[in-house]
Amino acid sequence: MRIRMFLVVAGLGSFLAALPMTATAQSAHADIVNAQGAKIGTATITPTASGVRIAVKVSQLTAGEHGIHIHTVGKCEGPDFKSAGGHFNPTNAHHGIHSTQEPRPHVGDLPNLVVDSSGKGSASFIARGATLGEGADSLFHEGGTSLVIHAKADDLMTDPSGNSGDRIACGVIEK
Repeated sequence: MRIRMFLVVAGLGSFLAALPMTATAQSAHADIVNAQGAKIGTATITPTASGVRIAVKVSQLTAGEHGIHIHTVGKCEGPDFKSAGGHFNPTNAHHGIHSTQEPRPHVGDLPNLVVDSSGKGSASFIARGATLGEGADSLFHEGGTSLVIHAKADDLMTDPSGNSGDRIACGVIEK
């Protein structure tokens, strides 16, 4: 009886070892660059129960509020960063937490980033519904994603980008 139990357990171990494992990244990061390609900040992305936490630190920006969003393509070609595509919106929701249109907000929506008079800013946001695993809501979908900072504040309402102006900084989200 003991020999059979061992064989079953050993067989189960071999079976489990042969199964494909779906790994979820423990964290991700982005080096944020300005239009000239100089690194001006970083972002660290970690999973949470409701999405991913994005902790951002930047410098060399104009003081005030800046729209910041997850964009749908993992490319940051300056000076205009149009290569980053539109906002990451796998659920086809409307932009802005204050929008009157439902559903809202989309996965790439984030609160504004506040930059102080010395040009530095830091913040931590939750991108609800985003994941570092697999599937449509993954920041690592085919083509990747990026984090884009805009020249003006996001009005948190207007579709598709909250009237947040030009793209002034960008970072590709990587494992």
